Amino acid sequence: MTVVIIDYGSGNLRSAAKAFEHAAGASGSEVRVTEDAKEVVGAERIVLPGVGAFADCKRGLEALSGMRDALEEAVIGRGVPFLGICVGMQLMARTGHENGKHKGFGWIDGEVVPLVPANALKVPHMGWNDLTISTPNHPVLAGLESGTHTYFVHGFHLQCERESDIIARVEYGKGLTAIVGRDNMIGTQFHPEKSQQAGLRLIANFLGWQP
Repeated sequence: MTVVIIDYGSGNLRSAAKAFEHAAGASGSEVRVTEDAKEVVGAERIVLPGVGAFADCKRGLEALSGMRDALEEAVIGRGVPFLGICVGMQLMARTGHENGKHKGFGWIDGEVVPLVPANALKVPHMGWNDLTISTPNHPVLAGLESGTHTYFVHGFHLQCERESDIIARVEYGKGLTAIVGRDNMIGTQFHPEKSQQAGLRLIANFLGWQP
């Protein structure tokens, strides 16, 4: 199985690649970090990480020749399992409102808006926090449960229009979307590659997922 992690100049991909290689173990899966749209079209698993601002990540992705079309062909056209991480998850939304209004992929009905927590909590939301899982039977969450600690770093969050797209939440002054998904797509606001055993379990589940 070929797993591609898309390199579009957003963040350090080394830790993500190492986490996926570790989770793949002896399965024989090949993990590639690539900026080549042709590799994305032919992949069996696609991972889109993201660190920074929504608009910057969108521009970086669209600067890669053919990458946006390759994602549509693979994820929407062929149903290849897709995992978006942090801003990679936010790009799944219809619109982002960071440094202006920007179109996302439109795969999830919702908007990415500033985090304005209650109780004077600091922004960004940074550090370990507990998941509250609303779809416990999702295959990518097998072996995880509410109360699982995962690692967050974000100042914007995805407000979903459809409750059915929210797989888990996190509490930070109010309930925020922590995991979204539908069909062959899933996205995490937290960083599984930084979330120790819980993150490795989620990654391993994703690699074995057959939507």
